[in-house]
Amino acid sequence: MGLFYALMAVGLAMIFGILRIVNFAHGEFFMVGAYAYALTAMKLGINPWVALVLAAVGGAFLGIIIEKLLMRPLYQGYASWSIVKDEYAVVVTFALSLFLIHFVDKVVGPSPFMGPSLMSTQRIAIGPIMLNGQKIISAGISISLLCGLALFIKKSLWGRQIQAVAQNRFGSSLAGIDPVKTTSIIFAISGMLAALSGALMAPLMNPAPDIGSFPAIKSFIIVVLGGIGSIWGSMFAALLLGVSESFFAVYISYDYRDAFGLFILVAVLIFRPHGLAGQKGRGA
Repeated sequence: MGLFYALMAVGLAMIFGILRIVNFAHGEFFMVGAYAYALTAMKLGINPWVALVLAAVGGAFLGIIIEKLLMRPLYQGYASWSIVKDEYAVVVTFALSLFLIHFVDKVVGPSPFMGPSLMSTQRIAIGPIMLNGQKIISAGISISLLCGLALFIKKSLWGRQIQAVAQNRFGSSLAGIDPVKTTSIIFAISGMLAALSGALMAPLMNPAPDIGSFPAIKSFIIVVLGGIGSIWGSMFAALLLGVSESFFAVYISYDYRDAFGLFILVAVLIFRPHGLAGQKGRGA
């Protein structure tokens, strides 16, 4: 589960790293991806692999639209870069979350349904261990995406621009970087990763209009654990949380598995408030 958590949390961390806001509608990108995958594959008869790509494109497109229509007023003009309207961001993203949930509920319906698996083999035996085929292929896709994202941020021109804007938005604009374009790229990547996470989980859990709430909560926990705004910290924290929850479920109690992440969160906030990879006193 840590890999699925990472796909969700990385996008949330990237948005905070650029705009210093928390996107409360992030879980609904997960929901949109799950529905886009399941509906296109089941209702339209499209190949599941093609439906997976369409879900990713849909999530990226939704991210760009939301950034342009709702988030751009946060940073219109260079003079307002240092003035982030936190109240506006909270109200708008929370309202967007409610709107998307109820919109899907009315258009598609409240009944949950399961998307098709990406592979016909349901169980794969590796020695004495039986593994779920969908989970294996989803884990492989998640690892590839996270590695690709790491290379994109470290090696590509756009990736270096993202790092520059995250470090100093106003200074990067003076250096010739377009912060508006960079922010659009961030929202597109964030939406794509969350939608892909939802699409990969659609065959394992029944998509419903409120399915994004639980992954969103996990993402918030991971972002705080890793250090708010730290992409690498979020990746590490997601894997740590996934492994810790599995260990807790097997050796302590499965019923309280999800509460274990909250225990870790409280411990980190007490002993290391800035997170595992966060920076003390990081300015906006």
